[in-house]
Amino acid sequence: MSNLEDIRFSSQTICKILLTAKLISKDQALDILKKEAMVKQILFKKNIQNKKNQVSIEKTANLISFIDVLLYLKIQRADQPIKSLDEDLIYKTLAAAWKVPYKKIDPLKLELNLVTGTISKSFAKKHLLLPLFIEEGKLIVATSDPFNFEAIKDVEMVSKLKVKPVVSAKSDIKKLINEFYGFRYSISAAEDLFSKQGLDIGNLERFVQLKPMDEQASTDQHIVNAVNHLFAYSFDQKASDIHIEPKRDICLVRMRIDGVLNTVYKLPKKLHAAVISRIKTLSGLDMAEKRRPQDGRIKIEKDKTEVEIRVSTIPVAFGEKVVMRIMDPEILFQDLESLGFSQKDFKKYKTLITRPFGIILLTGPTGSGKSTTLYSSLRMLSSPKVNITTIEDPIEMIHEEFNQIAVQPAINVTFSSVLRNILRQDPDIIMVGEIRDIETAQAAVQAALTGHLVFSTLHTNDSVSAVFRLLDLGIPSYLIHSSVNGIVAQRLVRKICPDCIQEFEMDAEELAGLGLKLNVKGLIRLKHGKGCVKCRNTGYKGRTGIYEILPYSDSLKGLTTKAAGLERLKEKALEEGLVLLRQNGIQKMLQGQTTYQEILRVTGD
Repeated sequence: MSNLEDIRFSSQTICKILLTAKLISKDQALDILKKEAMVKQILFKKNIQNKKNQVSIEKTANLISFIDVLLYLKIQRADQPIKSLDEDLIYKTLAAAWKVPYKKIDPLKLELNLVTGTISKSFAKKHLLLPLFIEEGKLIVATSDPFNFEAIKDVEMVSKLKVKPVVSAKSDIKKLINEFYGFRYSISAAEDLFSKQGLDIGNLERFVQLKPMDEQASTDQHIVNAVNHLFAYSFDQKASDIHIEPKRDICLVRMRIDGVLNTVYKLPKKLHAAVISRIKTLSGLDMAEKRRPQDGRIKIEKDKTEVEIRVSTIPVAFGEKVVMRIMDPEILFQDLESLGFSQKDFKKYKTLITRPFGIILLTGPTGSGKSTTLYSSLRMLSSPKVNITTIEDPIEMIHEEFNQIAVQPAINVTFSSVLRNILRQDPDIIMVGEIRDIETAQAAVQAALTGHLVFSTLHTNDSVSAVFRLLDLGIPSYLIHSSVNGIVAQRLVRKICPDCIQEFEMDAEELAGLGLKLNVKGLIRLKHGKGCVKCRNTGYKGRTGIYEILPYSDSLKGLTTKAAGLERLKEKALEEGLVLLRQNGIQKMLQGQTTYQEILRVTGD
């Protein structure tokens, strides 16, 4: 490091920049400088203990910067005392003082080949440089030290492009170098090995070639590493699904994050079958069967908790497509109050689920959060005094407090057959994964009538339609009257990012024209996310539920006939205080939790 760089990264200079930005006070600056030597000694000892390979003491000491000291001390911000100085804010403030653009790296927007094909891993690690993308003929390179002119010049020579440095957090750069280069190495090594065989990977079931054991292990290991990376990456991005899709020339990897699919990688097509085979091995599926859909599950440890991954394969035009649903216990088992119920709705729902018997139906499309509501409700009701039995297809998340049964149609273990038998198992609460046919509906009604609390799901768009769905299945109206407690329709909307939330005004008439009718006129103050480093510039972070809760009252029972019709039943429900999904969403929009675009997206016309 040159003298000029020493000054730029010195503790005094960084403190001065943070003071000017009013992020720390003078007293804090003096206290930090006083503790600097002590903290560096602590970090030095910690680094030496953590290093598996022996590194020189001098090198380890040089790796510890003043920014590491600030992060260790968890300094309280002077401008917002409830928050502490984080790495992104420190580098963003330094970048502004250095007059260099700051960039929070979004891994989903990086091109694997560009990142790893421009410079070597050793060069990237040594100088902490990460090529991001090409913009207006310039290569944008992330670095924590934009004054490393020699390294930047070397990148220009290798890439034959003008380099524009942007400042990014050091930990982000380190993490992405390890992830991208590690994944790239696994993919490249596996691709090379498969290329040498001269085989069409799509036809492995028709060609078997024995290889030496050491080569077999090597090949497998690269694919193992690549698949492990996909899982780790999906956990890191809080994805709910991983899609691996074969195309004509590539294998596309996409992940669903906050309900929206994002393309993550484009892999060489020749690796597709090898990746699929690895996933099939992990999930216990038949590797030779490529013509029929298959279902399986994988259990993976994540941060000392077990995560269930539901695997589904299906043959498509260019090979087998795999979708993996990530069943994270942190998401599936939550406090009911944190799911997004309003106080009034929560009170209604709690009344429904604490009755001694009857049916509670949850409705909504796939991905609307029904499983989370069901599991969270069952966990709230579970105790040593209660026997909870579930019938699922498949079991989404194993929980020790429930007796869970998996449906197996091949041996006639169906929802209806199991329901008839588990009544002899002395259950108090029964959860049926889905009511699909008349047999299951009849068995669920019978269970409710004999003193059991039954939870189940139906695929209808709203709560009122569920009653008529039961009529369509063939359940007589008098049995529906006697057994159903209530119906809950739900959807998931993305929440506005709290770090970049801002207010704006919109005319009520414009909202009404879009289908969001409010009982006011003139300008309304709403909120949206501007887009920031914390939300990958989407303006959204996390999701919450919107609900339509329909207690099945006596007056509604009187209208549950084919003759009365759906609209008459809906009118009566509204008279009794039913808040429709869209209205519930509008309430959340007015409270500043979500945007009008999200409400329109999930509630349709």
